[in-house]
Amino acid sequence: MIAHLINTDVGNRGVLRVYLDYRGQNPNFLHNSARLFLDNFGRVLIVTGFPIPPDMIPETDGPPGALALYRTVTLLGGEAEILAQKEVINAMKPFQKALSLKFAREPNVSSYDLVIFIETPGRAKDGNHYSMSGLPIVGETFDRIAEEAQALGIPTIGIGDGGNEIGMGKIRDLVVKHVPYGEKIASVVETDELILSAVSNWGAYGLIAEVSTEVGRNLLEDWEEAFVVRLLVEKGLIDGVSKRREPSVDGVSLNVHVAMVELLRGIIGYNLKS
Repeated sequence: MIAHLINTDVGNRGVLRVYLDYRGQNPNFLHNSARLFLDNFGRVLIVTGFPIPPDMIPETDGPPGALALYRTVTLLGGEAEILAQKEVINAMKPFQKALSLKFAREPNVSSYDLVIFIETPGRAKDGNHYSMSGLPIVGETFDRIAEEAQALGIPTIGIGDGGNEIGMGKIRDLVVKHVPYGEKIASVVETDELILSAVSNWGAYGLIAEVSTEVGRNLLEDWEEAFVVRLLVEKGLIDGVSKRREPSVDGVSLNVHVAMVELLRGIIGYNLKS
């Protein structure tokens, strides 16, 4: 149910076809990701930040989900750090005190129990990074973190929505098959588990909802989606589709994102009572 919900393709970006094939191959991807999270949340590195061409300003998809995941780790008693481009870190600074945020500068990957990538550009077959429209991305990327983690045997979770993110190498064939410019933009960088969603933030919230059901606690309670998105935009992030500084994500109005969180929160509550 939760996996279906977070793949509602309200932006009509083509993810639904990828999702249907992916779910056919791996029907328990969300549950498996939740189990991997719960088995390894002692010390977590959360990586986010997707620069949007041509100005390479990071977008509003990814950072809200990263903050929510950080909050979830700490609520469960674990420790977390966030790795992102400097523009994302600066936009997150207003949340630093309330969430006790810690940022990684040059992380020693071997010191973490789990690495989560949310809406982070993944290297394509030709060695470059691309936007959904096939434009090149210039700037700091984090493929090496995924590759180091895999070499060290540290579990990884990828969260993405377009096929060009770290983790999507796990289903590159489906991206090539269904996504426009798929052959060019599809990431080859894999993660152990992959959460596919119509908006990457929703993938993070879906993971939190699944974890909530597992632990018997509503970890999305009191999450203020509208406040978080508006403040990140105020501090410089942009909508990745419109490329404007406006309180929306992936071209989808803020009220839809708020409603998604509310619905997930309601599903958690129902599951906990059942």
